[in-house]
Amino acid sequence: MQIRLLFAVSTALFLVASAFAGPREDVAGATMKWGETLGQNDPDAVLWGTLSPTVREDRAALRDYFVTAFKVLPNLKVAFGEQLIRVYGNTAVNTGYYTFSFVKDGESKTLPARYSFTFVKDGQNWMIVDHHSSAMPPPPQ
Repeated sequence: MQIRLLFAVSTALFLVASAFAGPREDVAGATMKWGETLGQNDPDAVLWGTLSPTVREDRAALRDYFVTAFKVLPNLKVAFGEQLIRVYGNTAVNTGYYTFSFVKDGESKTLPARYSFTFVKDGQNWMIVDHHSSAMPPPPQ
């Protein structure tokens, strides 16, 4: 219940902030859209997945990655942490960390990871043209 409320409040704040958005806010919005559509079944990109040793560059390979991931990681969701967004004209880079959550064997699990997205502006839309994600390493001992 609290997560739904937090999501609803975050969405409302995002919509209000969008009215005053600049390029950084637009890129943050495009990143959030990626997170919201993570579970959809229509991939079109190049992906080197967080849990994959293989680069996938066609729709069939992407679909295979996500179908397998959703079978192995049911109810997969993502929550974003700090984001560092840099805009260079019609190109932007968003680097940060996120935490995947999922259910495995009836138990809730999380996987912290770091990421970088590269965006190119196509008309009014920021399109992801490259995305790297890797599991967060443990702290040094």
